[in-house]
Amino acid sequence: MARRIVLQSEDDPERPDPESLTIDYTEDLNPQQYEAATAGDGPLLIVAGAGTGKTRTLIYRLAYLVETGTRPEQIVLLTFTRRAANDMTARATNLLDGRCEKVQGGTFHAFCLQVLRRHAPALDLPRNFTVLDAADAADVLSVLRTRGTYADGEERFPQKQTLHNMFSSATNRDEALRQVLATRYTQYTGHLKALKQLRAEYREYKQAHGMLDFDDLLERTLELFDKHEEIRQKVAGQCRHVLVDEYQDTNALQAQLVKQFASVHGNVTVVGDDAQSIYRFRGADYKNIFRFPDEYPNAEVLKLEQNYRSTQPILDFTNHLIEQAERSYDKTLFSETEEGDLPALVPAADGEMESRFVAQMIMRLREDGVPLSDIAVLFRSGHNAYDLEVELNRRNIPFVKYGGLKLNEAAHIKDVLAHLKVAENPEDAASWNRILQLIHGIGPKTAQDLIAWATETADDPFVASDGTPFSSRYVSALKDLFETLRAIRDPDVPVAEQVETVLDYYQPILEKEYSDDYPKRAPDLEHLAGLAANYGSRTRFLSSMALDPIELTALEQEAAEDEEPPLVLSTIHSAKGLEFHTVFLIRALDGTIPSRHALREDEGVDEELRLFYVACTRAEENLFISYPMTQYRRSHGEYMTDPSRFVDDTPEEMLEPVQLVEEDAPDAVEPPDESDALPERSDPESAPGESSPSRPNPDPTDADELPF
Repeated sequence: MARRIVLQSEDDPERPDPESLTIDYTEDLNPQQYEAATAGDGPLLIVAGAGTGKTRTLIYRLAYLVETGTRPEQIVLLTFTRRAANDMTARATNLLDGRCEKVQGGTFHAFCLQVLRRHAPALDLPRNFTVLDAADAADVLSVLRTRGTYADGEERFPQKQTLHNMFSSATNRDEALRQVLATRYTQYTGHLKALKQLRAEYREYKQAHGMLDFDDLLERTLELFDKHEEIRQKVAGQCRHVLVDEYQDTNALQAQLVKQFASVHGNVTVVGDDAQSIYRFRGADYKNIFRFPDEYPNAEVLKLEQNYRSTQPILDFTNHLIEQAERSYDKTLFSETEEGDLPALVPAADGEMESRFVAQMIMRLREDGVPLSDIAVLFRSGHNAYDLEVELNRRNIPFVKYGGLKLNEAAHIKDVLAHLKVAENPEDAASWNRILQLIHGIGPKTAQDLIAWATETADDPFVASDGTPFSSRYVSALKDLFETLRAIRDPDVPVAEQVETVLDYYQPILEKEYSDDYPKRAPDLEHLAGLAANYGSRTRFLSSMALDPIELTALEQEAAEDEEPPLVLSTIHSAKGLEFHTVFLIRALDGTIPSRHALREDEGVDEELRLFYVACTRAEENLFISYPMTQYRRSHGEYMTDPSRFVDDTPEEMLEPVQLVEEDAPDAVEPPDESDALPERSDPESAPGESSPSRPNPDPTDADELPF
């Protein structure tokens, strides 16, 4: 009789005894973190407050799953930046001696891109389809808009960027175009029929030319699963555990994708904080985090409330802030660091005084040993910091500003990448259009004729023989272009070498097209060449540049090795996830935060409250909230302002009022006399004299004095 050997099922591995685990989870984690990291199978929602160690918890969750029998290649970690995914998998790998290296990780878009590359033929797409970034997509829409009759009527038709935004909004929110127009683009409701036609034409054009935009990566993955059940089963079957970071920032499509990825095994862990959902303008729906227990009826909901970032006085204030939200998970952040300065509310006479206050406090902190790089000035929009930038430059305080242009959004970078995209996908009409119009003598009409020839007629689109009927005005330059494209068409040529070839060809074009400032643009191109050396294929390089672009402003102002790391100026959106010893939140005005646009939108003020909360929770030890009590507009002159409604009625034991006192003046700087001929306003963007609820400035007699 043969001996029987029972094989252990890979789908149901025996979990080892907890004592055999190599990591001491109880020692490394607090009780709430431990419960979350070591939870069993099934759906799990971890509501993680600001600074409570959510990343650490997710890393230990990842390690725990691997230690208890889940094969790492069957774990999918979805994040909103590639850097976050790489950081978490690297840290988990270090915990387990390399065992987490095979965890599948990346952004939603990157993971969907992998799925679509493998299964592109099922959607009648070439495997080398082009990924359009937002600017490329807008350019395609511009071409379609121009060649059609959409803009021929008397009524104004949307420009290319508006078209892209409205179509993207409809896709990400999973809404009908009619609904998007009715709620966000009412001025274009009369164009509904034409816009629906253009959107359909845009889809057909992308399909015909092997293109997908960012939204397609999500939408068409769902389409793939819907049309091909066997593919959904295969992909989801390989996702034994799905882990999602920042779940409050998911949109309608991403929430659906999470459900599809987890549809076979049912194991999904999502981590997020409803109080930090600030990307509604990108389609994020913070309600997804509230819907999770309904979408997954057996879901376990756990909280992380112990804060490791801020002092208790700062947390008392931010806890009070978020209590104003219409809806939130009930959680109270606490810290073992009970002592610390109260957050300060600092009214200044005007914007110039506010900037002097911030700059002087920064110098004082620097003298006290706080590095500039550990100080941040945050603001609602980039233009809020213009006055401060002037003051910082006057005092020679180095700074870097985040929230500006991305590397791949710069025109000269897009020029170079377009050549690589054509080599990758000769059907990419948008990139053809860009590189052809860089040639002197080729305009939009000629470019379209050449694109039609290259994509529909030519046997080899990279060859212009002498018999080809091209104008003598540009045929020589066209031959140079085709020679460059032939040199880089082979995907086996190293990516860095391809970039260098394009740069050699592009140099005279750069000097001609950007004659005023091409020397300033040259370092960006050098940086691009350096980045290319890190990639083994052109496909991966182009996908990475589209999906995870680098801040251009950070590159421009990066400190040299022998220079002091600079002060950080940042929009609040760009500062999310960061922390600083001291935070200055400037221009905290009604009409700025909350913005005047938010005041007119449903749930807009709640979103702005969360934005204000995110700014304040970046602070570790010091938090200063400042605003100018008067502002000037060219059309209306000087007017009174109101501080943000979010600091209204905040008890002084939570938010300390501060007076600014000039050194050569005996008294504090007081608010302008209300009897002056300055109209009082609550919305600095509306016209003086408009009626609005009055929120008076703090009484200077109750405030501490701060000489400067």
